[in-house]
Amino acid sequence: MNRRQLLAASAVLATTGPLAASSPADADSGLPSRYEIVATLRRVADHWLAAHTDPGDNGWARATFFSGLMALHRLTGDARYLAYARNWAESHAYGLIGGVTTRHADNQCAGQTYLDLHRLEPEPSKIAAVEECLHRMVAVDRPAKDDDWWWADALHMAMPPFARLGVLRRDSAYTDKLHRLYTHTKRTEGGPGLYDAASGLWFRDKRFIPGLPGAITSPSGRPVVWSRGNGWVAGAHVKTLKALPPQDPRVPEYRETLVRLLTAVRQVQRPDGFWNVNLADPGHFPGPETSGTSFFTYGAAYAVRAGLVARAAFLPVAARAWQGLVSTAVHPDGFLGHVQGVGDRPDSSQPVTYDTTADFGVGAFLLAGAELAALSR
Repeated sequence: MNRRQLLAASAVLATTGPLAASSPADADSGLPSRYEIVATLRRVADHWLAAHTDPGDNGWARATFFSGLMALHRLTGDARYLAYARNWAESHAYGLIGGVTTRHADNQCAGQTYLDLHRLEPEPSKIAAVEECLHRMVAVDRPAKDDDWWWADALHMAMPPFARLGVLRRDSAYTDKLHRLYTHTKRTEGGPGLYDAASGLWFRDKRFIPGLPGAITSPSGRPVVWSRGNGWVAGAHVKTLKALPPQDPRVPEYRETLVRLLTAVRQVQRPDGFWNVNLADPGHFPGPETSGTSFFTYGAAYAVRAGLVARAAFLPVAARAWQGLVSTAVHPDGFLGHVQGVGDRPDSSQPVTYDTTADFGVGAFLLAGAELAALSR
């Protein structure tokens, strides 16, 4: 199936979604109060903290959790969340897996929380490792090599640290390098790039690009357009846009790409508020899934807040997703279920059930709720 066929498949899926009947009048319907959102976020975060007295390693999965926890701290000011994050960072000496010579985006994700902690309590040692690591990519270790981000998830892991350090140091070399790495992923990786300009969606990596030899498809022969893979991309754009000043010359492209992605997923949102693990095939593991849904909620809420999309069109998307997450995935005690575990496609870590969770899924949920709370009263 080629890219034209993918677009056609997306159009077919759009007719099954609930949004065709939406109207501007329902823009705020279903959006809970800020108090209700915060109460749910606390319940989920507190359950995780109680169950994990050891805050864990500093890999990408746990680092994504801490990104969400820091968003909750900014929302609530709760000192417990800050202390837990600080303890985690200090237990790893604010270092990175692979050390400062690593070029792997996954290893750089922890730098997001280190930068959060530095912003609150400035101390050079907190960001020394991530700054040295990215500086090496910018100016020391093969600075012309721009093909490191060969999978879509990498955008979420590494775009934000590059953007934030560029702004912090007032050094455009970081944001220039960011854009070169991003452009390779988007337009060159695998030949055509991982971005499908026709639909606004992204393939996880070159193995899934339709038309390439041996491209991976769903059992019914449709493309594999992984929900969480696109969720990582949405989260990357949100965090990068939050970091960059509006006058940055790359901001229009990042905004436009995020809006295209959100417009595409808006058309395939399920009636229960979730998104399927394969956005191009609703029959491919069709149960609810929390991590991709949380990232799309995060993206939609941010885009509404930033004025990038029409509130009347996209706030119902975020509100519907949040209602689905809270009513279906959040247990009474705060355990967050229906999270697809570590993987690279819809088939990974199946089955996804009421009792499956993961740190990065909780982090995505906290990011989504914190952003949505800013829209509520």
